[in-house]
Amino acid sequence: MSFTDYLENKVLDHVFGGADFSRPATLYIGLCTSVSESGTVTGEPSGGSYARVAVTNNTTNFPPASGGMKENGEIIAFPEATASWGTLDKVFIADSSTGGNVLAYGSLTVAKTVGVGDTPKFNAGALTITLD
Repeated sequence: MSFTDYLENKVLDHVFGGADFSRPATLYIGLCTSVSESGTVTGEPSGGSYARVAVTNNTTNFPPASGGMKENGEIIAFPEATASWGTLDKVFIADSSTGGNVLAYGSLTVAKTVGVGDTPKFNAGALTITLD
């Protein structure tokens, strides 16, 4: 996963004499078909019980970084789909359950078609965040 322009600017300002950045207490993991570097999300499901997954932003869910990367420490599971969510190939991390600022984004290794009864999830260590 890569940082969006929004988060890159916040980190640069935080480290180099600008305003301090307060990390969000909760992060929201979402799925979609497209995310731009500017943080614009398109193709995020809007029905069928889809919701971004709220994850407490702590060292249990995101253990300390190592080797220039950070990974999720626990399973991140979405609700069971009650209707088709379509074929999704992007994942993102935002600071809000809807709208808000997208902090990081990336492509799934394999696109996932989510149908009725599916429960998409990311196993521990499946989301890798790096600085580029």
